[in-house]
Amino acid sequence: MAKEKLKARPGTLKKALGYIGKYKLLLPFSILFALITVVLTLAIPMLIGDAINLIIGKGNVDMERVWELLLLSIILIGVTALCQWIMSAINNRIAYNVVRDIRNDAFRKLGGLPLSALDTHPHGDIVSRIINDADQFAEGLLLGFTQVFTGVLTIVGTLGFMLYINWIVALVVVILTPLSLFVAKFISSRTHSMFAERSVCEGAETGYLSEMIGNQKVVKAFSHEDEAIEEFDRLNAALEKSTLKAIFFSSLTNPTTRFVNNLVYAVVALVGAFIVILGAPVLGCAVLEVGHLTALLAYVNQYTKPFNEISGVITEFQNALACVGRIFELLEMHSEPGDIDGARVLEDAEGNVSIRNVSFSYTADKPLIEGLSLEVSPGQRIAIVGPTGCGKTTLINLLMRFYDVNSGSICVEGTDIREITRDSLRESYGMVLQETWIKNGTVRDNIVIGKPDATDEEVIAAAKASHAHSFIKRLKNGYNTKIGEGGEELSQGQKQLLCITRVMLCLPPMLILDEATSSIDTRTEIRIQKAFLEMMKGRTSFIVAHRLSTIREADVILVMRDGNIVEKGTHEELLKMQGFYYQLYNSQFAH
Repeated sequence: MAKEKLKARPGTLKKALGYIGKYKLLLPFSILFALITVVLTLAIPMLIGDAINLIIGKGNVDMERVWELLLLSIILIGVTALCQWIMSAINNRIAYNVVRDIRNDAFRKLGGLPLSALDTHPHGDIVSRIINDADQFAEGLLLGFTQVFTGVLTIVGTLGFMLYINWIVALVVVILTPLSLFVAKFISSRTHSMFAERSVCEGAETGYLSEMIGNQKVVKAFSHEDEAIEEFDRLNAALEKSTLKAIFFSSLTNPTTRFVNNLVYAVVALVGAFIVILGAPVLGCAVLEVGHLTALLAYVNQYTKPFNEISGVITEFQNALACVGRIFELLEMHSEPGDIDGARVLEDAEGNVSIRNVSFSYTADKPLIEGLSLEVSPGQRIAIVGPTGCGKTTLINLLMRFYDVNSGSICVEGTDIREITRDSLRESYGMVLQETWIKNGTVRDNIVIGKPDATDEEVIAAAKASHAHSFIKRLKNGYNTKIGEGGEELSQGQKQLLCITRVMLCLPPMLILDEATSSIDTRTEIRIQKAFLEMMKGRTSFIVAHRLSTIREADVILVMRDGNIVEKGTHEELLKMQGFYYQLYNSQFAH
């Protein structure tokens, strides 16, 4: 685990305060109700002290006045509780609005990140940052609002009342109480890195758990359960160790500060009792009566209690800052470069694509595509074949500008795609991938992703064209059938048909089919190929395929090897050349 991850990120508190500042109009109301709560809370011991003095005083007891003081105390307790509730409601609103804003920004950031950033970060760790770390930050923020405001006001208010009653006792309290702050600061300064380490371990465990759930079939197929459990146990043990370590050291704060505060209480009780027994003014102070001593002891408790709370808040806030720092780290990742000023909006593209001397690699030390050039005319069907890892899918990523070329250029309609807006470029392509993506919603919701305003007639026509209509009609509610995330209720072939239907509905001027029929049975594949032929008429199409039987009708077949186009021609031309394509084709049809 990298040590730099455990350090507090500079400027984290300032950024967090920037989010809180959006709700600065609510903060005065929170402070106002905190002030009312503290004032009323501090008034109650004085009223009870006066009632005690009346009861134990000389002469007849004025019970009517005693009952008035007690009734007023009860009323103040009720009003205090109401003000505390209102203050908590305001604080909840601020804290969870702030967390909502941070999560929204984080999710929007995901949409703007380049694929390279997402490919190099475990998805579970990203989820952990947005969900778990945001929750931890909310808890720390709530403690801060609720206890810091009231704590500071309570300390000031009780000190004022104690000075009013007896400045000698107040001085004793002021001298001794800061000891608890020194203890709390000593402990909390050592716990921040522990909480940061816990957040990192939590993200790693969430990422692994997400990976195992998403690939459980593979785990079972290879009897990998025991190894998976061992790895999870290791991650869980690391999380347990970091959590226990952080909580153990942070939990020392409360008992140690309570110990100091109890010592303060005992000293104040002894000093106050001595002054009461003297029964005479001491150093200019008024005579201290039993009722006043009772009030003083109540104020000592109220004065020292915020020190406990604030020290606890400091610990929690260290955890909150560590968590929100991980979210800000996500927010600070480099986004995809924005469209340049005056970027062209690609409209009515015809399908002219020019690849000129393109070189690209995912990492500098591992070259992949070097000096690739290709000219594609409107309506051409370009098939791309080659062994695994030769750069076929990488070329598709470059065409869609999921990645930018290292050198050279890719032009559409005579314009470098870096000078075209990303949205208009990608809207000009219809893409069907080998990996299917089915979102939580109805069948219709999954079809109209690229054209939300499509009519039912258009949706049905697209489904018929892709041969998906027949299986959709057999579902319980047809096009309104609810399917869960990942479409587990559907077969892999049915999910692929839905993805093909999406493209059929939009019919953009250029198509990318990346192993689009790899999950479909042979009989359905033949029907799909016919549908594709109809769909590809007049449209520039890039077809990535391993099964060479699916690309015989292509106008041009590009044979890639180690990032380069080693052969180019029609199916018949390439067979006559008896080169690499000939070897690939015969290896599939040797029998």
